[in-house]
Order: sequence, then structure tokens, then C-alpha cells
Amino acid sequence: MTAAPRPEGLAAYCAVTAAYWAFMLTDGALRMLVLLHFHSLGFSPVQLAWLFLLYEAAGVVTNLSAGWIAARFGLTATLYAGLVLQIGALLALAALDPGWAMAASVGFVMAVQGVSGVAKDLAKMSSKSAVKLLAPAGEKGALFRWVALLTGSKNAVKGLGFLLGTLLLGTAGFTGSVLAMAAALAAILAAVAVLMPPGLPRGGRGARFGEVFSRDRNVNRLSAARLFLFGARDTWFVVGIPVYFYSVLSDGSEAGNRAAFFQIGAFMACWIIGYGAVQAAAPRLLRAKARSVAEIARQARLWVGLLTLVPAALALAAWAAGGPAGWLTAVLVAGLLLFGAVFAVNSSLHSYLILAFSSAGRVTMDVGFYYMSNALGRLLGTLLSGLSYQAGGLALCLAAAAAMAGLSWLCAGRLARAPGLAATG
Repeated sequence: MTAAPRPEGLAAYCAVTAAYWAFMLTDGALRMLVLLHFHSLGFSPVQLAWLFLLYEAAGVVTNLSAGWIAARFGLTATLYAGLVLQIGALLALAALDPGWAMAASVGFVMAVQGVSGVAKDLAKMSSKSAVKLLAPAGEKGALFRWVALLTGSKNAVKGLGFLLGTLLLGTAGFTGSVLAMAAALAAILAAVAVLMPPGLPRGGRGARFGEVFSRDRNVNRLSAARLFLFGARDTWFVVGIPVYFYSVLSDGSEAGNRAAFFQIGAFMACWIIGYGAVQAAAPRLLRAKARSVAEIARQARLWVGLLTLVPAALALAAWAAGGPAGWLTAVLVAGLLLFGAVFAVNSSLHSYLILAFSSAGRVTMDVGFYYMSNALGRLLGTLLSGLSYQAGGLALCLAAAAAMAGLSWLCAGRLARAPGLAATG
């Protein structure tokens, strides 16, 4: 990368975080708008999953190449590109015609969601890579704290986006909602562009695409663990649980649908906000300042083992209930909130470890490869969410999530025993 004066760390961190927050607010709102709008139009669980497949598939391709793009063109350019593409995706959705055939609607929304997927992962990779370069290098534990704060606050904002999306859908409708979000994001992009301090890496002509594939065993094992970790979440999160809750909460009337939208959005928002709060607090909860990288890698194995137990127990409860039941809904709410807390610790550990394993010269490449695995896990989880729910209902959906978490545990176990981990955190 071309050398550039180091920006003032805190000021640049705040600008990057503000841009990321703005993006994730619209990303969370858009997910709920698309899911609930098309479910109310009669789309099946598998058709709903298809709406998000290209979004996740685009993330796989984007993350694989985004590290090279950032190394070639600079972190600021990729961050702005992500925001511009999201604005374009929102404007395109406003052109959706209710009179189109279902196949045409599915194809159009899939394509637009693909653009949104590219946008999200450009913004994510840029923001996470910038933290590696901006965190105080000589302060023990600073990197874990800074990345945990960025990631945790991002998820809290995305949770508010879930609630915002359901509120907008019930008040402004689908088209009005996406237009309002496009206008707001454009205003925030203009403000961030004015306030962003100079000094983030501008890129260099010497970056080669082949360098995105890591030769570091720890990076590769962590990426595999990340793939199955996010697959475990999205197997129940994307289609299964929202559709199940809709079937329980809505009576089929317009007022009942609006009430169900709000309740589902409120639950999803609380889940994401709680998840973000635990992520931000993870360095304190784990006493990370006093732990080495090797010790934190062992913690990653322990926490994903605990995570595996939660969807397995919920799957047994759903199987025992045999169908919708009041007690099952209460158990699901409590169990999924517990899943969110344990998942947040796992995610925070991974987000720290990928930066700890990466050198400053390879950070965009390694982070891009790692988030490619993250996106591949979400793609697999999205597909499994629709297929497993339609084939076997909630019990099979949760059992598939438990299996994915178990595979993440196996990958994290290999990481914990890997030689060559740094001795300091």
C-alpha cells in the first residue's frame, strides 16, 4: 500500500464507526422489510430463503476480493463504495411493481439483494481492517477492546434497524420505507465524506489477487470455525424463527399482521441489541487484557461448545411440543436470548483473533478471506433455514443449527491446539 500519514486514531475510528453504523441501520431494516413484506404476500419458507441467497452469495465473492480491492484502491474508497451501492439497492427496490409475476419479483429482489450483499461486505471489511491500523499498538488489550466496541455497537444499531424496518413497513409501506432510508443514508454518506480525516491506506499497484488466500493455518482454521458459527445462527435466524413466530402471533387480519410484524421486529431487535452489548463487553467478561492469544484461542473452543448445547436443547423442546404451544414460545424466547449471549462471546473472540493473527501488511487480505468464510456460512445457513423448516418444521431447523455449531467446535478445537500462536495478546 502507498504510505500515508497515520490519521489521528480516535477521530478516524469515530468516522469509520459512524459510517458503519449508518450502513448497518439500513441493512437491518431492509432485511425485515423484505422478509415480512414477502411473507405477507404468501411466499413459502424456501422462496423467502431464495430472496436472501444471492445477498449471501455476493458476500462470499465480495469478501474474497474485497481485501485485494482495499489493498489496491484503499480502505476509504471501499468504505464509500459500500455506502453508494446500498443507496442504489434501496432506490432499485422502490421500483418493484406489485403487479409483477411471482417469479419476476423473486428474481428482481434477489438481484437487488445481491448488490446489497456486495455493499455490506465492502463496508464491513473496510471498517474492521481500519481498526487494526488505528488501535494503539503499544497498549495491551487495546485491539480487542476497539474491535469489540465497533462490532458490538454495530450489532446494536443493526438491531434497531430490525425494529425500524417493521415499524416503517406498518406505517409507510414498503416503497416509502426504502426511499426514506436511501435519502437518510445519502445524507450520512455526505457528512462522513466531509469529516473523514486523511491518512488511511490509499492502496498500491503491487497488490496481487492471489495473495487473498492465506497460508497461515490459524487464519484458515479460524475461518472454517467462523463459517459454521454463522451457519448455526442463520439456520434458525433467517427464515425459521420469524416464520414460526408469525404463525403463532398473527390471526390473518390486517391489524393482526401489523401487530405480528411489530412483535417479531421487537424480538429480533432485542436479540441483536443484546448480542451487540455482550460483544462490546466481551473483553471485560473474559478478562482479555490478562490473557495471551493462545489462551483466547482456547476460550473460543470452550464457548462454541457451550453454544452447541442451546439449539440442541431447543430442538428437543420443539420436538416434544409437536407444534405451536404457549410454553414452547416462552422457552424459545429465553433459549434464543441465551444463544445470542453465548454467540456474541464467540463472535467477539473470532473478531479479535483474526486481527491478532494478521500482520499489518496482510490485514485487508486476511480479514477479507475470513469474512468470505463468514458469508459462506450465512449462505449455507440461509439455505438450510428455508429447507429444514419446510421439510421438518421448527425442530429440524434447530437441530440443523446445533449440527452447524458442532462443526464449528471441531474447527475451533484444531485452532486451540495449533502450534505457533503468539505468546502475548
